[in-house]
Amino acid sequence: MANEEQSIGGSPGSVEHAYWSLATDQLVAQLETSASGLSSGDAAIRLGKLGRNALAPRSGGSALAVFARQFRSSLVLVLVFAAAVSTFVGEGHEAAIIGAIVLASCVLSFSQEYGASRAMEALQQRISRKATVLRDGREHMIDVETIVPGDMISLSAGNLIPVDGVILESRDLNVSESVLTGETFPVLKSAGRSAPEAGIGQRTNAVFTGTSVRSGTAKVLAVATGTRTEFASIAEALERRIPETEFAHGIRMFGYLMTEIMLVIVILVFFANVMLDRPLIESLLFSLALAVGLTPELLPAIISVTLARGARTMAAGGVIVRRLDAIENLGSMDLLCTDKTGTLTEGVIHLDASFDAEGKASRDALLWARLNATLQTGLKNPLDEAIANAQPGQDDLSGFTKIDEIPYDFVRKRLSIAVREGTGAQILITKGAVPNVLDACAFVQGPHGLKSLGLAERQAIDEKFKRWSAQGYRVLGLAVRRFQSKAGFSRDDETAMAFAGFLLFLDPPKEGARETLSALADRGIGVKVISGDNRYVAAHLAQTVGLRADRIMTGEDLSKLTKNGLLASVRNTDLFVEIDPNQKERIVEALRRSGHVVGYLGDGINDAPALHEADIGISVDTAVDVAREAADIILLKRDLGVLVRGVDDGRKTFANTMKYISITTSANFGNMISMAAASLYLPFLPLLAKQILLNNFLSDIPALSIASDNVDQDQVQRPRRWDIHFVRRFMISFGLVSSLFDFVTFAFLLYVVHATAPTFQTGWFIESLLTQLLILLIIRTRKAFWASRPSRLLASLALTVGGFAITIPYTGVANWFAFVPLPWPVLLGLFAITGCYVLVSELTKHWLFDHGSRARHWRKAKSPQHGRRAKRGSARGAG
Repeated sequence: MANEEQSIGGSPGSVEHAYWSLATDQLVAQLETSASGLSSGDAAIRLGKLGRNALAPRSGGSALAVFARQFRSSLVLVLVFAAAVSTFVGEGHEAAIIGAIVLASCVLSFSQEYGASRAMEALQQRISRKATVLRDGREHMIDVETIVPGDMISLSAGNLIPVDGVILESRDLNVSESVLTGETFPVLKSAGRSAPEAGIGQRTNAVFTGTSVRSGTAKVLAVATGTRTEFASIAEALERRIPETEFAHGIRMFGYLMTEIMLVIVILVFFANVMLDRPLIESLLFSLALAVGLTPELLPAIISVTLARGARTMAAGGVIVRRLDAIENLGSMDLLCTDKTGTLTEGVIHLDASFDAEGKASRDALLWARLNATLQTGLKNPLDEAIANAQPGQDDLSGFTKIDEIPYDFVRKRLSIAVREGTGAQILITKGAVPNVLDACAFVQGPHGLKSLGLAERQAIDEKFKRWSAQGYRVLGLAVRRFQSKAGFSRDDETAMAFAGFLLFLDPPKEGARETLSALADRGIGVKVISGDNRYVAAHLAQTVGLRADRIMTGEDLSKLTKNGLLASVRNTDLFVEIDPNQKERIVEALRRSGHVVGYLGDGINDAPALHEADIGISVDTAVDVAREAADIILLKRDLGVLVRGVDDGRKTFANTMKYISITTSANFGNMISMAAASLYLPFLPLLAKQILLNNFLSDIPALSIASDNVDQDQVQRPRRWDIHFVRRFMISFGLVSSLFDFVTFAFLLYVVHATAPTFQTGWFIESLLTQLLILLIIRTRKAFWASRPSRLLASLALTVGGFAITIPYTGVANWFAFVPLPWPVLLGLFAITGCYVLVSELTKHWLFDHGSRARHWRKAKSPQHGRRAKRGSARGAG
């Protein structure tokens, strides 16, 4: 292993460790491996010694680290400092209580955040990336994190390359290295040696972590893994910063708003109390406690818990979330772009017929198709599987020997296999899109031999192609060419071929597709089809499942449009057909610019750019690596019905997150304004610092159960968007209502009860906490609060905390917090004020939602930039 460490442990790219310049046998010897790969035991030893093949540790952090993170809040640190000062000046009892409440709040936040992070780790493991390696002389599918130097890895089109290594064997291997070099076009790679001083872009015999296979196949020897790769060495420079989503931006702006309000109130209250000759430490603690009371300090934990619970719920329904904030984007989505195969169709394609060039049933066409499909080793696809499964055993393929292969790519749209029949002639068999196969043909294979492919023959073939396509068939073309003796084949040999026939595939519309599309429409989500298939097949399917089939744009039409021309056209187009891979990204970008929150569902190599561009990238568990890694959400089943449930879950998660923001801001804002005003008017503090912190802590307990709260059906029927204007208006409106009834409570306690300072503080503590609990039940629904049932956990916690608030002055711990028992008439008066507060808050809620809805519609109509968001990464949208 010493040689191995020397070869991989040095600085990547230095000449003395330039593995790309070594002969293959020398490198194999240094890595102590062989052509049959490592043994499982040796691989396990290397994994233990060198670590996992990952850029960062797998764990999201130890429990201790997560717990320590709770104390990084500036407010918490200031309170701890203030408590220490209290201890120093002899207020140890006060400091102990404040410290205990702060600790309890941190423990509460930690338990939620840590549980959420563990749950997300478990979900991520369900979609961990796999690779094919040779171990113990056999191929195995293993987790990419367990690959070690010396492993032999098989690569094919669509794979993300998991290691830095050298190519031992390859066939038409084109690799996209833009993540490392910035070069847009794929690079042709092959076995051999490169100069020791060659840069990354010049190492044509090497592949690198994070790049992807665009076409072809290869066998690669792993040389460097994990943090020893080229990608890791420049990861900080390469890492694309993912700009925040619309929701995250809203949360940040909301945080700024609350911070500004908090600073103004705290500074004014502190200096006012000092000027009123109140004790300095008491004034400081009161001001700081006021800041904590105003700040929704559990907001990060609430968001984490709500999103993690939403992710678990979605996983149970077959939707795995790769990025938590994607849940909010999913709830905001109002337009879904998708291919048709597997989403609108059954996805179980079968070969319905094989015809010769004249449209007659042909056994030869089927034989050639089966040879092409079963002997190819590139990217697997349903069409090849359908051919392989057609009439198994009817044709004897044992008499044919594979000579060579020309893999499929998205430019040629063809796949060719060269075979030898017995000891006779060689046959090059090409299969692909009919127009592309015709481009390689100069002849037509007829029943009596070859004839030239003239204009009439081409028109006849095209007519058959259009007729079958209009009937809903997916049609491929076949062509053959015979050679006497040839050592190897390349794309240059796909010329002067003979068109040999058609393959007709049927992929019927998915049962329930029309109903699923209707369900999406009911939720405010439109569907646009983006497909590489021809216009006739796409139009036939659209008519069948209930989509408009008359608003079509072809790839040729799109290529003639400018950026602004496409922006004007996409709004009135439902079917994008005969689309090239690069055009998908243009379409998604134009739809986003037109004001939509766009979801894109794709699973192929050519879907990755569009998945990056979309606000919400959606793929499936069986997708190629590059598509899965580009996606935000993975469907365990390619079914729009699964996505509908995911949208509902995303909107429920959004709704529950907004509940906490609305509840805590409205209640806290009102209470703190009242407290600040009262502190300037009263000859004593309206609440002691420890009473404020206890109030804040108790009100947070039921709030943590919001993640599991029930959501009214009307809140999942339309896309939900962050609206900072509405949040501000909501906070001010309910804050003023809260302050109004606080002042009524002050008047009741001062002028009716003639309360002393302890009685006043006890009475207002009870009234303040009860109103915060009740506003939680009122604001959580747009309906009358008695018409919408909260979750059992939320209701029970609110009832328990409310009961505790009422009884605490009559318990043994009352002295700890300077509470005194209240006479029953005083309690009844507080209950009456609280009841009036509930009634006015309910009326305010209905007025605000009605008025807010009209205001949002007005702003949307007035703003031409509605819906435009910053892209994520170099080409990534935000919701």
